[in-house]
Amino acid sequence: MTTRGYSDRINHAFAFAAKHHDRQVRKGTRLPYLTHPANVAVILTRYGQDEQTVVAGILHDVIEDCVRDGYTRDVLEQRIGDKFGGAVLDTVLAVTERQVDEEGIELSSEERKDDYLARLAAASERARWVCAADKIHNGSSIAADLKRTLDPDTVWSRFSAGRVGTVRWYRRVYERLRELGFDAPIMAELRDVAEELEQLGAGAPTR
Repeated sequence: MTTRGYSDRINHAFAFAAKHHDRQVRKGTRLPYLTHPANVAVILTRYGQDEQTVVAGILHDVIEDCVRDGYTRDVLEQRIGDKFGGAVLDTVLAVTERQVDEEGIELSSEERKDDYLARLAAASERARWVCAADKIHNGSSIAADLKRTLDPDTVWSRFSAGRVGTVRWYRRVYERLRELGFDAPIMAELRDVAEELEQLGAGAPTR
């Protein structure tokens, strides 16, 4: 069942995300962080995704980014599961980068990315939709900022992976989803975002 883009549950999800992302801003900007999950929800709604998927899209960064102020990862997982159900929690966890592996060993930044891509194999269709929408908004935001600046390095330097690693990441996500047989209509938009970043990144100084 598709969503019309608003329900009490979606409103509740926005309130929950706003509470936990409070005082957070987007990298290199003054934009409230909540603008990101809001845009992910818009993208998912535009493709007619159901309420469960839209709610998961709104909450997708809470566990990854909001372990602070007394909220541990376990507490955040429990709160999401209790308030929004196991299906939403499973979707959020599938698109959350892990800091440690199953044995409790801390993962490096590159290992976290590899782990994320590997876990997409076991992720639900719903989680793959959220993954694609997340990357479309993040990648499109980077592209928009690059087009507005006279100094592209001020944008690329926001990311620890630099220009080359950042551009490569969006291509890797697209190729991984395609490899797994995810052929939803959103994939064309994700491919376009990856290609645009490759074009904008071509010839820029490597960092």
